[in-house]
Amino acid sequence: MKIDEFDYELPATAIAQRPAEPRDSSRLLVADEPLVDTSFAKLPDYLREGDLLVLNDTRVRAARLIGTRPGGGRVELLMLRPHGPEWEALARPARKLRTGMQLHFEGVSAEVVGIAGVGRVRVRLNTTEPEATIAAAGSVPYPPYIIDGPADSEKYQTVYARTVGSAAAPTAGLHFTPELLARIGARGVRLGTISLEIGLDTFRPITVETIDEHVMHTERFDIPEATAAAIAETRADGGRVVAVGTTSVRALESAADQTGAVQPGRSATGLFITPGYRPVVVDALLTNFHMPRSSLVVMVAALLPAWRPAYEHAIEAGYRFLSFGDAMLIPQVR
Repeated sequence: MKIDEFDYELPATAIAQRPAEPRDSSRLLVADEPLVDTSFAKLPDYLREGDLLVLNDTRVRAARLIGTRPGGGRVELLMLRPHGPEWEALARPARKLRTGMQLHFEGVSAEVVGIAGVGRVRVRLNTTEPEATIAAAGSVPYPPYIIDGPADSEKYQTVYARTVGSAAAPTAGLHFTPELLARIGARGVRLGTISLEIGLDTFRPITVETIDEHVMHTERFDIPEATAAAIAETRADGGRVVAVGTTSVRALESAADQTGAVQPGRSATGLFITPGYRPVVVDALLTNFHMPRSSLVVMVAALLPAWRPAYEHAIEAGYRFLSFGDAMLIPQVR
């Protein structure tokens, strides 16, 4: 299939720059027949007793470090992932960095120990506690299409964020409040968590002509034993496994064995869900509206064949798109 089939016109005015306040006042499009326009606060009305809501509890790392390089020039690092004592990072201006350079940031210095690819370097921080040091010296990075994001970076964290490790938020979860989660629980809907470390590649558009040519990025995930057991119980009792976000879908589907049972533990996924894929774990999906020509839109198209009329309706009805935008519930994935 050509990537053009997953393109659509996204007006710049439809890209949300700030989250809804309160979080659950965002809008919700229920992709049923017919389409239903409602608010996210009404989500419990579209869940059933016995359902299981699976949340990605990853927390966005305060990974944006701004400092100086030798000679006093400005340097910016976006810390992506650790490799033992070294870290892979996006760098600006990468072309001016050389192996052996000492970079200085607030409260910490870093040595460039290698070039990791176009725009990427490997650095070693001068600290024995890199996560704590990065959290103290850095700031949370917003996606590149957020030009005027909120001053409070906690708005880009879910209320249940726990495991630090992502470069981006699991944005379908940004709509939840503690009170809404309590109301969902009161309806007899259980909650389960997974952790998937979201990388920056999630924002990259597909640049090849066909989706078969696209090489999907890899992300690490962890499925707790309690979540795997809850999924098995839910399916045995006839409930739905409702994935909150495309990241939860990738983790759950990647962790399933040949019988469809989800295996707990840590692993990595390069799963690219495209039209023709049949989910073996996930029954329903809660997600935001995604970028044209992205792997996320391709996944939505695989799980909701009528994705284009839903997106066209959302644009015409003034829904807000992308990370701080509104949400869509697919009550039954294909």
